[in-house]
Amino acid sequence: MSKTTSRITSIAQLHSYLHAALQLEHATLPPYLTALYSIRPGTNLDAVQILRAVVVEEMLHLTLAANLLNAVGGTPDLTRPDFVPRYPAVLPDGETDFQVDVQRLSVDAVNNFLKIERPRKAPDEASRHRGADAAAACPSGAAPGYYEIVGSYYSIGEFYDEILRGMEYLDAAQPGALFIGDRSRQVSSEYYYAAGGKLLTVTDLASARAAIRLIAEQGEGHGLSIYDREGELSHYYRFEQLLLGRYYRKAGGTADLPGEPTGPALHVEWDAVYPIKKNVHLEDYEAGSELRAAAVAFNEAYAGLLRLLTAAYTGQPRLLLDAVPAMYRVRDRLDLLLRNPLPGAGGLHAAPTFEPAAAGAVRS
Repeated sequence: MSKTTSRITSIAQLHSYLHAALQLEHATLPPYLTALYSIRPGTNLDAVQILRAVVVEEMLHLTLAANLLNAVGGTPDLTRPDFVPRYPAVLPDGETDFQVDVQRLSVDAVNNFLKIERPRKAPDEASRHRGADAAAACPSGAAPGYYEIVGSYYSIGEFYDEILRGMEYLDAAQPGALFIGDRSRQVSSEYYYAAGGKLLTVTDLASARAAIRLIAEQGEGHGLSIYDREGELSHYYRFEQLLLGRYYRKAGGTADLPGEPTGPALHVEWDAVYPIKKNVHLEDYEAGSELRAAAVAFNEAYAGLLRLLTAAYTGQPRLLLDAVPAMYRVRDRLDLLLRNPLPGAGGLHAAPTFEPAAAGAVRS
């Protein structure tokens, strides 16, 4: 951990960063889910496996972020009208040099994923801490209501470094006064419904450090390795395999170097996907049409999932077991959209809008 002075000097600031962390972890799910389900059934099995594994781990990261926030007395809320960004959007950690898109699986989409999961080392110190003197970074293009953070960060890993520095600073300033959250809100492994890494409860600085390390390493790898400390290939290099056309390999005590996979060949049929419209919104659907009704139904299902997760993270962790059927409902409604051409879109297909705040909108 860097000895850089913490920008987080109060509990209120720490809560803001951790709320932003929740938004950040969630912001990756719509693009990953859409790319996954844009793949035509029975094709691109390698890509399906890679995307599905990453989605499961992002759900783990979302739950770990909730545990971190609960541990320091915060309250996770995934139901705020501004929680889900309007895509295209910048990430809530202030990575303003690119935007995140919701689109079909493509070379462009995978390159976008690589930017999301990029390793923490910035090209230079100036770009690492852009806007360090800014009082608050509400990035241009970010959804209104993004929680206030100071400066901007080159990568997700660097953003979590800042959170850990803040925790270390606050814990040292007032020993015993930081980790005061209700421990019954911690979601433990007994309630986690899938593989993808160990779900850690957070009760002190050591467990917070372990949770943050897991999130960062699963995304970008550990140090100079493409793997995390548990030996799992990180998200960045999983996605990179799709472009390089070959799996990374780890045998015995040696592992492939970044950018040089030597494992089995991996083939992606880029055309074996539904040609969905990029970053579609509810206004793209004709009033009174069946597709608009399907888009609203998807948003209702997605809003229900976010309500369920919020309840699970705020005292009813057993509800997390119900997330599987909720995800299936989301998937089924998403699939109904992707299979249908969007009138007036030049042959492009419909897609989910990920606008849960509009879930109560009149269907017509």
